[in-house]
Amino acid sequence: MDGMLSQDEINALINGGLTDAPADTPSEASPAPAGGGEELTEEEKDAIGEVANISMGTSATTLYSLVNRKVNITTPVVDLATWDVIVTEYERPCVFIKIKYTEGLEGTNILILKEHDVKIITDLMMGGDGLNVDDTELTDIHLSAISEAMNQMMGSSATSLSSMLGRMIDISPPEANLVDVAGLEKQEDISSFLLGTFVRITFRMQIEELVDSKIMQLYPIDFAKNLYDYFMDSQEPETPPAAAPAPAAPQMAPPSMQAPSMGQPMAAAPQMPPPSMGMPGMGAPSMDFSMGMGMQPQMGMQPGMGAAPSMGMPMPNINIQPASFTPFNTDVNAMQSQENIALIKDVPLEVTVELGRTSKAISDILDFAPGTIIELDKIAGEPVDVLVNGKLVAKGEVVVIEENFGVRVTEIIN
Repeated sequence: MDGMLSQDEINALINGGLTDAPADTPSEASPAPAGGGEELTEEEKDAIGEVANISMGTSATTLYSLVNRKVNITTPVVDLATWDVIVTEYERPCVFIKIKYTEGLEGTNILILKEHDVKIITDLMMGGDGLNVDDTELTDIHLSAISEAMNQMMGSSATSLSSMLGRMIDISPPEANLVDVAGLEKQEDISSFLLGTFVRITFRMQIEELVDSKIMQLYPIDFAKNLYDYFMDSQEPETPPAAAPAPAAPQMAPPSMQAPSMGQPMAAAPQMPPPSMGMPGMGAPSMDFSMGMGMQPQMGMQPGMGAAPSMGMPMPNINIQPASFTPFNTDVNAMQSQENIALIKDVPLEVTVELGRTSKAISDILDFAPGTIIELDKIAGEPVDVLVNGKLVAKGEVVVIEENFGVRVTEIIN
Protein backbone atom coordinates (compact mmCIF):
# COMPACT_ATOMS: atom_id res chain seq x y z
CA MET A 1 0.00 0.00 0.00
CA ASP A 2 1.08 3.61 -0.43
CA GLY A 3 0.24 4.49 3.20
CA MET A 4 -3.09 6.22 2.43
CA LEU A 5 -6.58 4.91 3.19
CA SER A 6 -9.43 5.23 0.73
CA GLN A 7 -12.67 6.93 1.72
CA ASP A 8 -14.46 3.56 1.93
CA GLU A 9 -11.83 2.22 4.32
CA ILE A 10 -12.12 5.35 6.49
CA ASN A 11 -15.89 4.94 6.66
CA ALA A 12 -15.49 1.27 7.50
CA LEU A 13 -13.11 2.13 10.34
CA ILE A 14 -15.53 4.71 11.71
CA ASN A 15 -18.53 2.35 11.59
CA GLY A 16 -16.62 -0.52 13.17
CA GLY A 17 -16.56 -2.59 9.99
CA LEU A 18 -12.82 -3.19 10.23
CA THR A 19 -11.34 -4.46 13.48
CA ASP A 20 -7.70 -4.66 12.47
CA ALA A 21 -5.85 -1.99 10.55
CA PRO A 22 -3.39 -3.09 7.86
CA ALA A 23 0.06 -3.75 9.22
CA ASP A 24 1.68 -1.18 6.98
CA THR A 25 -0.86 1.58 7.68
CA PRO A 26 0.78 4.50 9.52
CA SER A 27 -0.83 5.60 12.77
CA GLU A 28 -1.46 9.12 11.52
CA ALA A 29 -3.71 7.84 8.72
CA SER A 30 -6.59 7.50 11.22
CA PRO A 31 -6.71 10.42 13.66
CA ALA A 32 -7.16 9.58 17.31
CA PRO A 33 -10.65 10.16 18.68
CA ALA A 34 -11.13 13.36 20.62
CA GLY A 35 -12.56 11.48 23.57
CA GLY A 36 -9.34 9.73 24.50
CA GLY A 37 -9.68 6.84 22.05
CA GLU A 38 -13.13 5.82 23.29
CA GLU A 39 -16.08 5.25 21.03
CA LEU A 40 -19.81 5.34 21.71
CA THR A 41 -21.79 2.25 22.53
CA GLU A 42 -25.14 1.58 20.91
CA GLU A 43 -26.87 2.47 24.17
CA GLU A 44 -25.06 5.82 24.26
CA LYS A 45 -25.97 6.52 20.63
CA ASP A 46 -29.64 5.76 21.32
CA ALA A 47 -29.71 8.03 24.37
CA ILE A 48 -27.98 10.90 22.55
CA GLY A 49 -30.36 10.46 19.62
CA GLU A 50 -33.33 10.68 21.99
CA VAL A 51 -31.98 13.87 23.57
CA ALA A 52 -31.31 15.39 20.14
CA ASN A 53 -34.76 14.38 18.89
CA ILE A 54 -36.55 16.15 21.75
CA SER A 55 -34.30 19.21 21.54
CA MET A 56 -34.59 19.59 17.78
CA GLY A 57 -38.37 19.06 17.96
CA THR A 58 -38.61 22.15 20.15
CA SER A 59 -36.30 24.01 17.77
CA ALA A 60 -38.57 23.14 14.84
CA THR A 61 -41.49 24.81 16.62
CA THR A 62 -39.40 27.94 17.14
CA LEU A 63 -38.30 27.98 13.49
CA TYR A 64 -41.95 27.70 12.42
CA SER A 65 -42.76 30.88 14.38
CA LEU A 66 -39.88 32.69 12.62
CA VAL A 67 -40.54 31.70 8.99
CA ASN A 68 -44.33 31.21 9.25
CA ARG A 69 -44.05 27.98 7.28
CA LYS A 70 -44.57 24.37 8.29
CA VAL A 71 -41.27 22.89 9.49
CA ASN A 72 -40.60 19.18 9.81
CA ILE A 73 -37.38 17.75 11.29
CA THR A 74 -37.12 13.96 11.21
CA THR A 75 -35.66 11.54 13.75
CA PRO A 76 -31.87 11.96 13.95
CA VAL A 77 -29.17 9.45 12.99
CA VAL A 78 -26.15 9.30 15.34
CA ASP A 79 -22.73 8.08 14.19
CA LEU A 80 -19.03 8.95 14.37
CA ALA A 81 -17.29 10.97 11.67
CA THR A 82 -14.06 12.74 10.78
CA TRP A 83 -13.37 15.93 8.88
CA ASP A 84 -12.73 13.96 5.67
CA VAL A 85 -16.29 12.64 5.83
CA ILE A 86 -17.66 16.15 6.22
CA VAL A 87 -15.62 17.36 3.23
CA THR A 88 -16.92 14.49 1.10
CA GLU A 89 -20.58 15.07 1.94
CA TYR A 90 -20.49 18.90 2.04
CA GLU A 91 -18.43 19.80 -1.01
CA ARG A 92 -20.14 23.17 -1.54
CA PRO A 93 -19.72 26.19 0.78
CA CYS A 94 -21.88 25.83 3.88
CA VAL A 95 -22.63 27.77 7.03
CA PHE A 96 -21.06 26.63 10.30
CA ILE A 97 -22.88 27.81 13.42
CA LYS A 98 -20.89 27.42 16.64
CA ILE A 99 -22.76 27.21 19.94
CA LYS A 100 -21.04 27.14 23.33
CA TYR A 101 -22.71 25.95 26.52
CA THR A 102 -22.06 28.39 29.36
CA GLU A 103 -24.01 26.75 32.18
CA GLY A 104 -25.07 23.21 33.05
CA LEU A 105 -22.95 21.63 30.30
CA GLU A 106 -19.35 22.20 29.28
CA GLY A 107 -18.50 22.00 25.62
CA THR A 108 -19.25 23.18 22.11
CA ASN A 109 -21.44 21.88 19.34
CA ILE A 110 -21.60 22.95 15.71
CA LEU A 111 -24.57 23.08 13.36
CA ILE A 112 -23.93 22.82 9.62
CA LEU A 113 -26.47 24.24 7.16
CA LYS A 114 -26.20 24.41 3.40
CA GLU A 115 -25.77 27.86 1.91
CA HIS A 116 -28.94 27.53 -0.18
CA ASP A 117 -31.01 26.58 2.89
CA VAL A 118 -29.68 29.59 4.82
CA LYS A 119 -30.70 31.92 1.99
CA ILE A 120 -34.24 30.55 1.99
CA ILE A 121 -34.63 30.69 5.79
CA THR A 122 -33.32 34.23 6.07
CA ASP A 123 -35.43 35.39 3.11
CA LEU A 124 -38.55 34.02 4.83
CA MET A 125 -37.55 35.69 8.10
CA MET A 126 -37.28 39.05 6.31
CA GLY A 127 -40.76 38.78 4.78
CA GLY A 128 -39.86 37.18 1.45
CA ASP A 129 -41.35 34.12 -0.23
CA GLY A 130 -38.13 32.05 -0.21
CA LEU A 131 -38.10 31.78 -4.02
CA ASN A 132 -35.46 32.91 -6.51
CA VAL A 133 -32.65 33.11 -3.97
CA ASP A 134 -30.04 31.29 -6.05
CA ASP A 135 -28.61 34.52 -7.45
CA THR A 136 -28.56 36.19 -4.03
CA GLU A 137 -25.15 36.64 -2.45
CA LEU A 138 -24.84 35.52 1.15
CA THR A 139 -23.96 38.68 3.10
CA ASP A 140 -23.37 39.61 6.71
CA ILE A 141 -27.07 40.40 6.99
CA HIS A 142 -27.92 36.77 6.16
CA LEU A 143 -25.34 35.47 8.65
CA SER A 144 -26.68 37.80 11.34
CA ALA A 145 -30.26 36.68 10.63
CA ILE A 146 -29.40 32.97 10.72
CA SER A 147 -27.43 33.52 13.95
CA GLU A 148 -30.52 35.07 15.54
CA ALA A 149 -32.66 32.18 14.28
CA MET A 150 -30.21 29.64 15.72
CA ASN A 151 -30.03 31.64 18.95
CA GLN A 152 -33.78 31.29 19.45
CA MET A 153 -33.85 27.67 18.27
CA MET A 154 -30.96 26.55 20.49
CA GLY A 155 -32.35 28.66 23.33
CA SER A 156 -35.60 26.69 23.22
CA SER A 157 -33.53 23.52 22.89
CA ALA A 158 -31.58 24.47 26.04
CA THR A 159 -34.89 24.98 27.85
CA SER A 160 -35.97 21.47 26.85
CA LEU A 161 -32.62 20.07 28.00
CA SER A 162 -32.99 21.87 31.34
CA SER A 163 -36.36 20.23 31.89
CA MET A 164 -35.14 16.84 30.70
CA LEU A 165 -31.86 16.73 32.65
CA GLY A 166 -33.12 18.55 35.74
CA ARG A 167 -30.44 21.25 35.65
CA MET A 168 -30.12 24.82 34.43
CA ILE A 169 -28.58 24.98 30.93
CA ASP A 170 -27.63 28.13 29.05
CA ILE A 171 -25.78 28.94 25.81
CA SER A 172 -23.75 31.82 24.43
CA PRO A 173 -24.87 33.72 21.31
CA PRO A 174 -24.12 31.55 18.24
CA GLU A 175 -21.38 32.45 15.76
CA ALA A 176 -22.16 31.90 12.06
CA ASN A 177 -19.49 31.67 9.35
CA LEU A 178 -19.57 30.76 5.67
CA VAL A 179 -16.99 27.99 5.24
CA ASP A 180 -15.65 26.30 2.12
CA VAL A 181 -15.00 22.89 3.70
CA ALA A 182 -12.99 21.66 0.72
CA GLY A 183 -10.61 24.63 0.84
CA LEU A 184 -10.25 24.92 4.61
CA GLU A 185 -6.67 24.15 5.60
CA LYS A 186 -6.98 24.31 9.40
CA GLN A 187 -10.27 23.03 10.75
CA GLU A 188 -9.08 23.92 14.26
CA ASP A 189 -9.87 27.51 13.26
CA ILE A 190 -13.51 26.49 13.71
CA SER A 191 -13.08 24.16 16.69
CA SER A 192 -10.27 21.94 17.91
CA PHE A 193 -12.40 18.81 18.28
CA LEU A 194 -12.78 18.68 14.47
CA LEU A 195 -9.16 17.43 14.25
CA GLY A 196 -10.13 13.98 15.49
CA THR A 197 -13.16 11.75 15.53
CA PHE A 198 -16.39 13.35 16.71
CA VAL A 199 -20.08 12.60 17.03
CA ARG A 200 -22.29 13.51 14.09
CA ILE A 201 -26.09 13.81 14.41
CA THR A 202 -27.87 14.08 11.06
CA PHE A 203 -31.40 15.43 10.66
CA ARG A 204 -33.62 15.79 7.62
CA MET A 205 -35.24 19.24 7.55
CA GLN A 206 -38.27 20.14 5.42
CA ILE A 207 -39.85 23.58 5.14
CA GLU A 208 -42.98 23.01 3.05
CA GLU A 209 -41.91 22.72 -0.60
CA LEU A 210 -39.01 25.18 -0.27
CA VAL A 211 -36.42 23.14 1.66
CA ASP A 212 -35.83 19.40 1.71
CA SER A 213 -32.29 19.00 2.94
CA LYS A 214 -30.24 17.68 5.83
CA ILE A 215 -28.53 19.49 8.67
CA MET A 216 -25.78 18.15 10.87
CA GLN A 217 -24.90 18.70 14.51
CA LEU A 218 -21.34 17.90 15.63
CA TYR A 219 -20.34 17.02 19.21
CA PRO A 220 -16.99 16.17 20.80
CA ILE A 221 -17.06 12.57 22.04
CA ASP A 222 -16.42 13.53 25.66
CA PHE A 223 -19.28 16.06 25.51
CA ALA A 224 -21.59 13.35 24.15
CA LYS A 225 -20.59 10.97 26.95
CA ASN A 226 -21.25 13.62 29.60
CA LEU A 227 -24.63 14.28 28.01
CA TYR A 228 -25.37 10.57 28.17
CA ASP A 229 -24.41 10.41 31.86
CA TYR A 230 -26.66 13.36 32.73
CA PHE A 231 -29.50 11.83 30.74
CA MET A 232 -29.22 8.45 32.46
CA ASP A 233 -29.05 10.10 35.90
CA SER A 234 -32.25 11.99 35.14
CA GLN A 235 -33.99 8.74 34.12
CA GLU A 236 -33.23 6.88 37.35
CA PRO A 237 -36.31 6.69 39.59
CA GLU A 238 -36.06 8.28 42.99
CA THR A 239 -35.56 5.88 45.91
CA PRO A 240 -38.95 5.46 47.60
CA PRO A 241 -39.12 6.17 51.35
CA ALA A 242 -38.85 3.22 53.67
CA ALA A 243 -42.23 1.62 54.26
CA ALA A 244 -43.65 2.13 57.73
CA PRO A 245 -44.10 -1.09 59.72
CA ALA A 246 -47.59 -2.50 59.49
CA PRO A 247 -49.68 -1.94 62.65
CA ALA A 248 -50.23 -5.00 64.75
CA ALA A 249 -53.50 -6.78 64.18
CA PRO A 250 -56.00 -6.19 66.99
CA GLN A 251 -56.29 -9.04 69.43
CA MET A 252 -59.65 -10.56 68.62
CA ALA A 253 -60.00 -12.93 71.56
CA PRO A 254 -57.93 -15.10 73.88
CA PRO A 255 -56.35 -18.05 72.01
CA SER A 256 -58.51 -20.53 73.82
CA MET A 257 -61.66 -18.80 72.60
CA GLN A 258 -60.68 -18.20 68.91
CA ALA A 259 -62.02 -20.48 66.22
CA PRO A 260 -59.51 -21.87 63.68
CA SER A 261 -61.27 -19.95 60.86
CA MET A 262 -60.76 -16.51 62.39
CA GLY A 263 -57.66 -15.61 60.29
CA GLN A 264 -59.27 -12.80 58.28
CA PRO A 265 -57.79 -9.54 56.94
CA MET A 266 -57.39 -6.75 59.42
CA ALA A 267 -59.75 -4.48 57.48
CA ALA A 268 -62.63 -6.92 57.83
CA ALA A 269 -65.10 -6.52 60.67
CA PRO A 270 -64.97 -9.23 63.33
CA GLN A 271 -67.69 -11.79 62.94
CA MET A 272 -70.10 -11.91 65.86
CA PRO A 273 -71.81 -15.13 66.92
CA PRO A 274 -75.32 -15.37 65.51
CA PRO A 275 -78.13 -14.87 68.04
CA SER A 276 -79.25 -18.49 67.64
CA MET A 277 -75.94 -19.75 69.01
CA GLY A 278 -75.97 -17.74 72.22
CA MET A 279 -77.68 -18.63 75.50
CA PRO A 280 -80.80 -16.69 76.41
CA GLY A 281 -79.97 -13.41 78.06
CA MET A 282 -76.35 -13.48 76.85
CA GLY A 283 -76.77 -10.82 74.12
CA ALA A 284 -75.52 -7.99 76.31
CA PRO A 285 -72.49 -9.85 77.72
CA SER A 286 -71.39 -10.85 74.21
CA MET A 287 -71.47 -7.20 73.14
CA ASP A 288 -69.48 -6.26 76.22
CA PHE A 289 -66.94 -8.93 75.36
CA SER A 290 -66.54 -7.50 71.83
CA MET A 291 -65.99 -4.05 73.25
CA GLY A 292 -63.35 -5.44 75.54
CA MET A 293 -61.15 -6.76 72.75
CA GLY A 294 -59.37 -3.42 72.35
CA MET A 295 -60.58 -2.95 68.75
CA GLN A 296 -60.62 0.67 67.59
CA PRO A 297 -63.21 1.80 65.04
CA GLN A 298 -60.56 3.68 63.01
CA MET A 299 -58.58 0.50 62.32
CA GLY A 300 -61.07 -2.27 61.77
CA MET A 301 -64.33 -0.71 60.59
CA GLN A 302 -65.08 0.00 56.95
CA PRO A 303 -67.00 3.08 55.77
CA GLY A 304 -70.76 2.81 56.00
CA MET A 305 -70.85 0.26 58.87
CA GLY A 306 -72.24 2.74 61.36
CA ALA A 307 -69.93 1.54 64.11
CA ALA A 308 -69.82 4.77 66.09
CA PRO A 309 -73.62 5.08 66.69
CA SER A 310 -74.02 1.37 67.55
CA MET A 311 -71.28 1.59 70.16
CA GLY A 312 -72.64 4.72 71.77
CA MET A 313 -69.68 6.90 70.77
CA PRO A 314 -70.43 10.60 70.15
CA MET A 315 -69.97 11.97 66.62
CA PRO A 316 -67.00 14.36 66.35
CA ASN A 317 -67.69 18.04 65.79
CA ILE A 318 -66.51 18.53 62.17
CA ASN A 319 -65.95 22.08 60.95
CA ILE A 320 -67.02 22.27 57.28
CA GLN A 321 -66.11 25.37 55.27
CA PRO A 322 -66.52 26.27 51.59
CA ALA A 323 -63.40 25.92 49.44
CA SER A 324 -61.56 29.11 48.54
CA PHE A 325 -59.40 29.46 45.41
CA THR A 326 -56.65 31.94 44.63
CA PRO A 327 -57.73 34.30 41.82
CA PHE A 328 -55.86 34.13 38.52
CA ASN A 329 -52.93 36.50 38.21
CA THR A 330 -53.69 38.56 35.12
CA ASP A 331 -50.26 40.21 35.26
CA VAL A 332 -48.59 36.89 34.44
CA ASN A 333 -50.76 36.44 31.36
CA ALA A 334 -49.97 39.98 30.27
CA MET A 335 -46.24 39.32 30.71
CA GLN A 336 -46.45 36.12 28.64
CA SER A 337 -48.38 38.02 25.96
CA GLN A 338 -45.61 40.63 25.78
CA GLU A 339 -42.97 37.89 25.43
CA ASN A 340 -44.89 36.09 22.67
CA ILE A 341 -45.58 39.21 20.62
CA ALA A 342 -41.84 39.84 20.32
CA LEU A 343 -41.65 36.87 17.94
CA ILE A 344 -43.92 38.54 15.36
CA LYS A 345 -42.79 42.16 15.56
CA ASP A 346 -41.01 41.83 12.20
CA VAL A 347 -44.08 40.50 10.34
CA PRO A 348 -45.12 43.07 7.66
CA LEU A 349 -48.73 44.28 7.66
CA GLU A 350 -50.57 46.24 4.98
CA VAL A 351 -51.73 49.71 6.11
CA THR A 352 -54.52 51.31 4.05
CA VAL A 353 -55.99 54.81 4.37
CA GLU A 354 -59.61 54.93 3.18
CA LEU A 355 -60.99 58.31 2.11
CA GLY A 356 -64.56 57.06 1.73
CA ARG A 357 -66.90 54.53 0.11
CA THR A 358 -69.98 54.46 -2.06
CA SER A 359 -72.20 51.96 -3.88
CA LYS A 360 -72.90 52.10 -7.60
CA ALA A 361 -74.95 50.04 -9.99
CA ILE A 362 -73.15 48.12 -12.70
CA SER A 363 -74.62 50.43 -15.33
CA ASP A 364 -73.13 53.46 -13.57
CA ILE A 365 -69.73 51.79 -13.33
CA LEU A 366 -69.80 51.00 -17.06
CA ASP A 367 -70.30 54.73 -17.71
CA PHE A 368 -67.08 55.65 -15.89
CA ALA A 369 -64.72 57.75 -18.01
CA PRO A 370 -61.82 60.13 -17.37
CA GLY A 371 -63.31 63.17 -15.64
CA THR A 372 -66.17 61.26 -13.96
CA ILE A 373 -66.77 62.48 -10.41
CA ILE A 374 -67.67 59.86 -7.79
CA GLU A 375 -69.36 61.13 -4.66
CA LEU A 376 -68.25 59.36 -1.45
CA ASP A 377 -70.03 58.92 1.88
CA LYS A 378 -67.52 61.16 3.70
CA ILE A 379 -68.10 64.82 4.42
CA ALA A 380 -65.30 67.26 3.62
CA GLY A 381 -62.99 67.59 6.62
CA GLU A 382 -64.24 64.35 8.21
CA PRO A 383 -61.44 62.04 9.52
CA VAL A 384 -60.31 59.29 7.18
CA ASP A 385 -60.12 55.61 8.21
CA VAL A 386 -56.80 53.83 8.81
CA LEU A 387 -57.04 50.06 8.21
CA VAL A 388 -54.42 47.40 8.98
CA ASN A 389 -54.92 44.24 6.93
CA GLY A 390 -58.48 45.38 6.28
CA LYS A 391 -59.36 46.00 9.96
CA LEU A 392 -60.19 49.52 11.18
CA VAL A 393 -57.68 50.54 13.85
CA ALA A 394 -57.51 54.34 13.78
CA LYS A 395 -58.84 57.60 12.33
CA GLY A 396 -56.82 60.57 11.16
CA GLU A 397 -56.58 63.66 9.00
CA VAL A 398 -54.86 63.97 5.64
CA VAL A 399 -51.65 66.02 5.57
CA VAL A 400 -49.07 66.81 2.90
CA ILE A 401 -45.41 66.00 3.59
CA GLU A 402 -43.31 67.70 0.90
CA GLU A 403 -44.78 66.07 -2.24
CA ASN A 404 -46.43 63.08 -0.59
CA PHE A 405 -49.73 62.61 1.20
CA GLY A 406 -49.70 61.44 4.81
CA VAL A 407 -52.12 60.83 7.64
CA ARG A 408 -51.92 62.27 11.14
CA VAL A 409 -53.57 59.80 13.54
CA THR A 410 -56.16 61.56 15.71
CA GLU A 411 -58.03 58.61 17.25
CA ILE A 412 -57.30 54.96 18.05
CA ILE A 413 -60.24 52.59 17.67
CA ASN A 414 -60.65 50.09 20.53
